[in-house]
Amino acid sequence: MAGLRTGEVAEQAGVNIQTLRYYERRGLLAEPDRSLGGHRLYPPDTVALLTVIKAAQRLGFTLDEVADLLAAGRRRHPPADLRQRAINKIAEIDRKIADLTAIRGTLTEVVDAHCDSLTNCTCADCPIPYLTIGNAHPGEPA
Repeated sequence: MAGLRTGEVAEQAGVNIQTLRYYERRGLLAEPDRSLGGHRLYPPDTVALLTVIKAAQRLGFTLDEVADLLAAGRRRHPPADLRQRAINKIAEIDRKIADLTAIRGTLTEVVDAHCDSLTNCTCADCPIPYLTIGNAHPGEPA
């Protein structure tokens, strides 16, 4: 019986054994054949498949999205939706960049204002809202 054992696949693909088992449970990898001794024997193309899965994850696709893309690719007439999914992923990344840019700007203001506490800031014109815990007056947020 030919095939790669779990450790061989994990090493060649640069993942750990738990990742292989997890991907099997998620349906990203087909259940491998077993040797007479009960060891998993993966087909040689498993390493390439794992490389594709990890590359898609690095591009920001979730495992659910990767599973959908793999399932679509296995169909006799796969839909050509990778391009649209990539466009959607770019829009998602652009939103995250905008959020991170805003967060960075506020943190820069905190550093420039010499803020020293979230709950009892002593800087002038603190860029983040704060309140003194335990000293909130009725009607003020606590």
